[in-house]
Amino acid sequence: MALRWPRRTRKRIHMFRSKLPDVGTTIFTVMSRRARELGALNLGQGFPDYPIDSRLTELVTEAMAQGFNQYAPMEGVLELRQQIARKLSASYELTVNSETEITVTLGATEAIYDTIQAVIGPGEEAIAFDPAYDSYEPAVRLAGGRCIRLPLIPPGFRYDWDAVKAAINPRTRLVLFNSPHNPACTAASVEDLNALADVIRGHDIYVMSDEVYEHVTYDGRAHASVLKHPELAEKAFVVFSFGKTMHATGIRVGYCIAPPELTRELRKVHQFNTFSIAHAPQVAIARYLAEKPDAWRALPAFFQAKRDRVRTALAKSGFTLPPAQGTYFQLLDFSAFAPPDDVAFAERLLTEAGVATIPLSPFYAAPPALPVLRLCIAKQDSTLDAAVQRLNEFAARL
Repeated sequence: MALRWPRRTRKRIHMFRSKLPDVGTTIFTVMSRRARELGALNLGQGFPDYPIDSRLTELVTEAMAQGFNQYAPMEGVLELRQQIARKLSASYELTVNSETEITVTLGATEAIYDTIQAVIGPGEEAIAFDPAYDSYEPAVRLAGGRCIRLPLIPPGFRYDWDAVKAAINPRTRLVLFNSPHNPACTAASVEDLNALADVIRGHDIYVMSDEVYEHVTYDGRAHASVLKHPELAEKAFVVFSFGKTMHATGIRVGYCIAPPELTRELRKVHQFNTFSIAHAPQVAIARYLAEKPDAWRALPAFFQAKRDRVRTALAKSGFTLPPAQGTYFQLLDFSAFAPPDDVAFAERLLTEAGVATIPLSPFYAAPPALPVLRLCIAKQDSTLDAAVQRLNEFAARL
């Protein structure tokens, strides 16, 4: 029998007032769904299509069999936080307190959300750089704040620090920073960090630094982490993700590093958001890091080989592929083939070439005319080769 709502309830639902009335389904979900419907190769959404390390799978299974299936500690399993501290020491020569400065979260997205809720109050502002990852502004708005969107300058997508300085005002409370940058595929420099420190110095402004692609940098480039900038680190929530580091985006284990005072505020939100993260994966990741403490060191070469494979195979296509500086993405410039309308060209590639990509304009508040699309290179070589063949054939037809 069909469920029938009382008339008063139906009216109440109809009149519901959305807090995010203009927010729809993300471009990632849309493109992945359409790729499935059309049988297209999915170089859009950023997830690997190859197996994770079988040892990690074994460790998760062992942890569950050993009974790690109830609530984990709110701040994260201590063994995992200790391994994170060791990893930060090995990566950046930093000493981080595993008790008071590390919080395990439901992926990086929760850490970002918790940071924004902890810092932003009604009427306050956060600065984001377009193209900005799509979770930033909704979290700011849900906190009652306003997101100030400043565009990165194409074609290199670099920062205009004079524009940032001009945007600072008494309402500014947070800068949303991201490096290596998704979707621009750039990496911030030490000079960028110095400039950021200069513009917020003397202000009650904090930094959320999204560094989930910390180990995916190319051409010998060292990741310039906010944690290594002492002045910024004192005012920063720095966010990382095991999903990216371990090729396992569905494992949903991230973490946030912040000074003790800021960590206390983050945990106030975290405990009433997710409270704690799945126990067995935390135990498994801790044991994996103990067994393979240097596994992450292979990531730059692993992904650079894939980046270069795609760029080399498309070198004579007519597309231009400026070498990605970081992330497991690569930009595809289609200026030689069509006007700078990335959404329209992404649709053409999907329907005519059978390749799903991601346009950059959905990541802007006021998108310019863009001649680039984002490709995900975290795929099997066979997937990349098949996609590149389709792109070459499409380009030849044009």
